[in-house]
Amino acid sequence: MRYIVIALFLLLPIALNAQRSLPTTDSLDDGWNVIETAGVCSSGTPFQFYAKTSNVSDNLLIFFNGGGACWFGQACDLSSQPNIHSPFSDMDQNNPNLSKGIFDFENTENPFADFDMVFIPYCTGDVHIGSGERTYSYQNVAGENVSYTTHHNGFENSTKSLNWIYENFTAVDNVVVAGSSAGAIASSFYSGLVAEHFSSAPVTLIADAAGGYRTPRLPVTHRAWNTASILPDWDEYEGESNDSISFEDFYIASAKHSPNLRLAQYNALEDETQVGFTQIIGDPPGSFSLPLRILTNYQEIESEVDEFFSYTAGGTVHTILRSDIFYEYEVEGVRFVDWVTDLINGKSVQDISCVNEVASCSEAPGQN
Repeated sequence: MRYIVIALFLLLPIALNAQRSLPTTDSLDDGWNVIETAGVCSSGTPFQFYAKTSNVSDNLLIFFNGGGACWFGQACDLSSQPNIHSPFSDMDQNNPNLSKGIFDFENTENPFADFDMVFIPYCTGDVHIGSGERTYSYQNVAGENVSYTTHHNGFENSTKSLNWIYENFTAVDNVVVAGSSAGAIASSFYSGLVAEHFSSAPVTLIADAAGGYRTPRLPVTHRAWNTASILPDWDEYEGESNDSISFEDFYIASAKHSPNLRLAQYNALEDETQVGFTQIIGDPPGSFSLPLRILTNYQEIESEVDEFFSYTAGGTVHTILRSDIFYEYEVEGVRFVDWVTDLINGKSVQDISCVNEVASCSEAPGQN
């Protein structure tokens, strides 16, 4: 019996690896496929991502989804309020089948219709860059002391997804890394790693609606997620810490490290979600100008990077890539869908902004 137990013990790692092995693209069905992993979301539930292959092109889209963030106990604890992050990878808002915009394959104007696609859900509250488990202590509304553990596993989950991509998409012609909201921040970080891996292909970043987080209180989030511990060993990140790293640094480091990468941002000047999260981070209402912070964000990146482009809308609507607004909104005579199409095809584009048109900044996307 002792030998049987030893044999079973020796076989255990093999069995675990077999359970965690992921399918290859050859085994996928048409349309979106769920890829289950051994990763976990903030509350410990399983992490999964989605993949869709193309028989038409060798172009690849990697999309990081958004859905809030949490960096203190009341926000991370699912039984408390405010609950300001998406905690499960299988919820509807993490399902690309239910998204519009660039995921509407019936729209003949969709520039991504023929792309291979990987959709990375967001469920860890850490803009996909958290370094692991964190236990928060706080006092609830009843005055009770609460201890709550959150799995800020964004980096591990994203790395699992990217490793699967690297193993299954070995020959690509064109790569786009995109993300909305929290996923926009993630995409700016991971675009450099993706461009480093696919060094012989052009890589384009499209960051949707996260250009206004230039608050001096930002370090509180990085300390919660321990962002500094997941930074790659690049010269561009030398000396950075949780107290010094900014979201603009992700863009600059990624572009400087990978010369095959060009960057683009989309923002709405009065984005109500960016305003709201900045206030939750700690900036009092009325103490900052979101348009000014977005403009300063552009200027900082442009001062360090040659291939950076921006498209700035009016109004308060948050994000555009997952919405039909993607095909409708127009500024300076340039529709966003046309601007993106030119961008990902390597054509010349200009910075587009509603501030260059009389009264257009007061109009929300979809209204003009």
